[in-house]
Amino acid sequence: MEIVILCLWLRILPVIMTHSITERVGSGTIGSTGSDVTMHITLCCLFRNKLKERMEELADDFKILSLDGGYGNYPLVQSQSKVKIKFTKVERLGIDLEGREVWVRGRLQTSRSKGKTCFIVIRHQQYTVQAVLFVGRTVTKDMLKFVSSVSRESVVDIYGTVRRVEQKITSCSQDSIELQVNRFWVVSSAVPRLPLQIEDAARGIVEGDPLSHVNLDTRLDNRVLDLRTVTNQAIFRLQAVICDQFRKYLMSNDFVEIHTPKIISAASEGGANVFEVSYFKRSAYLAQSPQLYKQMAIAGDFGRVFTIGSVFRAEDSNTHRHLTEFIGLDLEMAFNFHYHEVVQLIGQMFIEMFKELEKICSSEIAAVRKQYPAEPFEFTEPALILEYSQAIAILREHGENIGDFDDLSTPQEKLLDKFPLCIRPFYTMPNPREKEYSNSYDMYMRGEEILSGAQRIHNPDLLIERAKHHNIDLEKIEAYIDSFRYGCPPHAGGGIGLERVTMLYLGLSNVRLASMFPRDPRRLTP
Repeated sequence: MEIVILCLWLRILPVIMTHSITERVGSGTIGSTGSDVTMHITLCCLFRNKLKERMEELADDFKILSLDGGYGNYPLVQSQSKVKIKFTKVERLGIDLEGREVWVRGRLQTSRSKGKTCFIVIRHQQYTVQAVLFVGRTVTKDMLKFVSSVSRESVVDIYGTVRRVEQKITSCSQDSIELQVNRFWVVSSAVPRLPLQIEDAARGIVEGDPLSHVNLDTRLDNRVLDLRTVTNQAIFRLQAVICDQFRKYLMSNDFVEIHTPKIISAASEGGANVFEVSYFKRSAYLAQSPQLYKQMAIAGDFGRVFTIGSVFRAEDSNTHRHLTEFIGLDLEMAFNFHYHEVVQLIGQMFIEMFKELEKICSSEIAAVRKQYPAEPFEFTEPALILEYSQAIAILREHGENIGDFDDLSTPQEKLLDKFPLCIRPFYTMPNPREKEYSNSYDMYMRGEEILSGAQRIHNPDLLIERAKHHNIDLEKIEAYIDSFRYGCPPHAGGGIGLERVTMLYLGLSNVRLASMFPRDPRRLTP
């Protein structure tokens, strides 16, 4: 209708404008000078051009609306034209749109035909809506047959009317409405036989359940399909919020985001668990952490810094919590007199992060709980801080056989302070009173480590001494050591594993579920 009206306007506009100008010149409303008439004609032309532009914008929409039969396969979308159709997201469909005609793009999750009716479910990300086709004036038998033949997971466009339903559709997220379909177009077809079914991948594990389940390796081998489940959509959207809250909290506390090299000349942690790569006839390594460069940024007077990026660990550990590549959330901060200034900031950062996750991601948490039931994550405020020796004493009281300097993972969420120096990296500041211990700390969630941190050595002589003790090649870290020869404030920081925080916050059983495309000793693809 809008296109027809615009066409009529374009035809009659010159006649109207000519008559208007002649009449107004004759009546003296506008001057008869050439400039007055020219200005008036210019304004008329601008108006006409605007109408013409609008008609061109609608032309492609009209083509799609009027395509033969109202159904079929789109030609391959190669950005041939700018179609101005306005799509409504599935999550926006509700009773407030009742009676409205809308375009919706999504995946065909299921289809079921019965007689002259076909029910389909359209999914977009974590939201689903039921749509129905009835043979009638706008839907032919051939159209119904075509829709029934479209393979699951194909990307489709549907045009239809929003209708309120009498009984809620419990199988869909948009449970109060359905779409009565008038147009149905396939944007991109999926192969008829999928390597895994989305409903199987989305099914929770219930004891005695005879239905099919998908094991972890099959999920990861077909990760693109697996990521389409509501649960995975929720996991990785929540993970994005963790990153966002980490960044927001630190920036609100005067931190600067930096970016550090991932190809380095020496093992940043001083150990053997590094990936060696060829670097123009020399050896180089993938960074185990951004540690050295965070400290160099502090020496460069940035005061408070953080970085988010990949870190690499060549550890042949095939456990539920180890990856060979993961995302590190790292921070470093200059302090005045005591490294607990940093410990307290980190503890408060986690508390604020967990509070925001509860508020922002309540629907995502609920979606994950349906497939992976777990106790809600609880935390204390302020964070509980124990010295390492205190934790050892508590564990011994509860029957644990553990040595004074053994590394550990506690069964409760807590910060552990003053770890033995012998189990910490070379740049860790020794404790001034207890030489066997260090000014270092770890944080645990559900009994597993998620953060390791410490006060760093900012004295070059002490740093050289500790590096030699750990058999570090001083020549390879010369620039790092030199950073502290020019004066550097005392500082501390820590490194957090994003996937591990996600796993433990949601109570998932394996860190690979919290890594979009995980890497471990056995997996290098996809």
